[in-house]
Amino acid sequence: MTAGSATALAAQLRERARALGFDPVGIAAVPGGERMQLRTAALERWLRAGHQAGMGWMADPRRRAVESLLPGVRSLLAVGLNHHVAAARAPGALKVARYGWGRDYHRVIEGRLRQLGRWLEQEVEGVRWRACVDSAPLMDKAWAEEAGLGWIGKHGNLIHRRRGSWLLLGHLLTTLELPPDAPAQSLCGSCSRCIPACPTGAIREPFVVDSRRCIAYHTIENRDPQLPEPIGAALHGWVAGCDLCQEACPWNHQPLESSLEADLQPRPWWLNLQAGEALGWSDAEWDSRMRASALRRIRPWMWRRNIRAALAGQPQADP
Repeated sequence: MTAGSATALAAQLRERARALGFDPVGIAAVPGGERMQLRTAALERWLRAGHQAGMGWMADPRRRAVESLLPGVRSLLAVGLNHHVAAARAPGALKVARYGWGRDYHRVIEGRLRQLGRWLEQEVEGVRWRACVDSAPLMDKAWAEEAGLGWIGKHGNLIHRRRGSWLLLGHLLTTLELPPDAPAQSLCGSCSRCIPACPTGAIREPFVVDSRRCIAYHTIENRDPQLPEPIGAALHGWVAGCDLCQEACPWNHQPLESSLEADLQPRPWWLNLQAGEALGWSDAEWDSRMRASALRRIRPWMWRRNIRAALAGQPQADP
């Protein structure tokens, strides 16, 4: 493929990604530049410190070797899906992280990336590709940063100038060599509002999140019968994930476009989740309500554990 045809194909790929609802989009060259080496070294330090808690899959060696996911990979298309919805919880309702309000984003993003992959197959004979969401062992935020989608903030989330940090990420790996976009530059500056916003001190220092102290980790991944006392006492009503560090970020306080994606609209009961009713759900009702939800990782007994812990920590002021 000539340089001119590669440039034209990259432009078409970006255009098709935007037509599928992704914005921002960008392309990174594999193996990436010096920043990817620094991000890989940071991941290794994070793992050595035990910040992954019980998430053993974070140590999967493929996460630090993108070529192991697709032999011969030369480029990567990174995409963001805006999941900010102009909706608010009812006063006193239990709290669920925004990414879980709608349909399981893994299915939404992967399905659209596969459409892009099939289109590539039609355009270039013999091309190989792989669609990845955050369930794949890929440094997704680092590659999104490398592709110019945004920068990794001090709370560990990717931030975009117009979208803030309310972005769901996906990546399409390909054996095609496509011209890359410039990596994003950090615009956090001296701001550190996200750090004190965490009631459990999970952000140990800028860019370092200790999962052992993180409300999101404990309400979704922790399989222990009881939450640690310091976590349970600081839930502030959060029973499935936590958005406090993102809510504190100034980039999320600007006027933000509300997503009109039908798949991302909140199920009404998420916005008015009452403890008494939710504790009474049978396992079958839980299964029905959580169908096609990214929050199915929370088992029914964990769901009840989290709610009881949140109730035990009341009264809590709404942040």
